Amino acid sequence: MKKLWIVWLLSVVLLLCACTQQPKTVETPAEEQTIEVCDTLDEENTDTPTEARLRAMGLVDIAEMDSSIAVHLVYATPYNFLGKQLYHDLNKAFMLPEMAEKVLKAQQALKKIRPDLNLLIYDASRPVSVQYEMWDMVKGTNMMPYVSNPNRGHGMHNYGAAVDVTLMDCTGRPLPMGSEYDYFGEEANTNNEQQLLAEGRITKRELENRLLLRKVMTGAGLHIIQSEWWHFNLTASETERQKLQLIDF
Repeated sequence: MKKLWIVWLLSVVLLLCACTQQPKTVETPAEEQTIEVCDTLDEENTDTPTEARLRAMGLVDIAEMDSSIAVHLVYATPYNFLGKQLYHDLNKAFMLPEMAEKVLKAQQALKKIRPDLNLLIYDASRPVSVQYEMWDMVKGTNMMPYVSNPNRGHGMHNYGAAVDVTLMDCTGRPLPMGSEYDYFGEEANTNNEQQLLAEGRITKRELENRLLLRKVMTGAGLHIIQSEWWHFNLTASETERQKLQLIDF
């Protein structure tokens, strides 16, 4: 009888130990999960002082309208034709709402033609203070014709009415366009491409890429300038430009 009692006691002890060691599952309340997600989104979307000022002026962040449009602001890095970082607290591509609508339309047209490609934006809104800094750096050099002199008038970037853009493949690489972005030579021109092709200075594939970019951008109602295959304006009219608000800071 005593042995049976001992066996029963040992069984109870082992059962209690097993229950104590079993891991306890705790579910996270749904409302706590939602708060974590919102906090993360808020942190990612926090504007810098410059971005906040652009937003307050009524400009919009194109990536918020379509996250498939890639943004890499070259002047937010030192890897540009001036060799200096010019945007210190600007990493988003802001532009006028009507400009953004046209860029969005161009992206949608591109996806219908080539689902594997996306637009890649190199520059958009540019504060006037940066324009002065750029002009001071090119003044007296052979790059003067390619930078708007803010003392005589402002470029469309200074109104949020211009975008520098190229095509990007599904691996994140820009397509070859016959010249690099911000290359200031004949190979970047759009008015003599057939001659450039005939002389072997650009390839057939590079010209086809340019024509595709131009097709979707101009098809959306934007205007290209002859000296830069990457640059598109909201308007080609000086009268219309005078109605726009300058990003004067």
